[in-house]
Amino acid sequence: MLSLIKLPRVLTINQVPKVFHEDGIVSGYRYPYSSAKDCVLSIFQLTNETLNIWTHFLPTCTSHRCLIGLGSGEFGDQGNSLNSIIFSKPFPNSVCRKRPLASGSTLAMKGCTWCALMFRFFLWKLLMVLEEEEWWDSYCWPLLTFLISCCLYPLASSCAHTFSTMSERARHICFFFDYGALSFYSLGSAITYSSYAFPEKWVNSAFHKYYVPTATFNAIISTGLACYSRSTVKSSAKLGKNLRIVAFTYPYLFDNIPLFYRIFMCAGGGCTVNEATAVHYQHTALALLTGFLFATHLPERLAPGSFDYIGHSHQLFHVFAIIGTYFQLTAIELDMTLRKRWLQAHSQPITFTNTVGAALFCAASSLCIIYIFCRALSSTRTRRDRDLK
Repeated sequence: MLSLIKLPRVLTINQVPKVFHEDGIVSGYRYPYSSAKDCVLSIFQLTNETLNIWTHFLPTCTSHRCLIGLGSGEFGDQGNSLNSIIFSKPFPNSVCRKRPLASGSTLAMKGCTWCALMFRFFLWKLLMVLEEEEWWDSYCWPLLTFLISCCLYPLASSCAHTFSTMSERARHICFFFDYGALSFYSLGSAITYSSYAFPEKWVNSAFHKYYVPTATFNAIISTGLACYSRSTVKSSAKLGKNLRIVAFTYPYLFDNIPLFYRIFMCAGGGCTVNEATAVHYQHTALALLTGFLFATHLPERLAPGSFDYIGHSHQLFHVFAIIGTYFQLTAIELDMTLRKRWLQAHSQPITFTNTVGAALFCAASSLCIIYIFCRALSSTRTRRDRDLK
């Protein structure tokens, strides 16, 4: 079927405008003023963006199909067998679930890909929580918010990489939404940490009280700074990249202060050492690895042209980010399950304001910021056209 369709040709770095250049990538560029149809067709040919698109889009699709099968017990006991092989023991059922899942539904089965395993909770668990009406339980609201952010940021990233070659302006707008989704994900992480992962020593402290409001503010600022780095700072691509690193590093560091203290610094009683601790180590290590890849552009900077299509840093960044999010969600659910009784007795109440309300405010604010920067792009283009006339 695809052989009957004329796929867009790919170009080298010297054939595309500078705004489309990527460090260490010499070839595999798509035509910089493609139509929406050409952008969609390009995901079926090998370019330097193909794996960037599929590493975030494919898991979302495959996990939905595979995990609905898991929920119905379609794969029998093979899911439990694979669970014991990969993770040594099954994870507990969600505390938000009223009825237990069918046999074999705890993990992946024969026929599901590893990417589907990484996403086994994201879309599927979100649908299960909504389907079983457990979203009325306020204890589940932080998890629900986080699951939405886990579904949103890979989809936004995939769409951004797909349609970013329609024009220079379209490229900026696509990544504005990508940055907004990442900021929303950072807030989703903070909300779940506040509700489930805070060390016992810090529960109900002044820092705990202002943690979510500060994380909300940081996420909004992150969106603004990231958009600014792309739309305004055009004189220096390096300066823009450094601003984006700061835009996403600062919220991450702040959001993880309670987790860093809990797993690296806390000693004695009240440190909340449980089964989730080891998994927190894993997703923290993966987060540091993804940050390193994003900042350094390795390995393609060491051998320009050798990793244009497969193996460059942004592809690896996507893969390790997805795996890290998977382990993060696993750790969150473990804390949520194991600490439920203690948290409900001692921690501050989970309300609409400090969970869904904060997420909605962040999303609305980020959309307003994106709209402002999109209008600024339109104004700049109008002035440029007037000057040319």
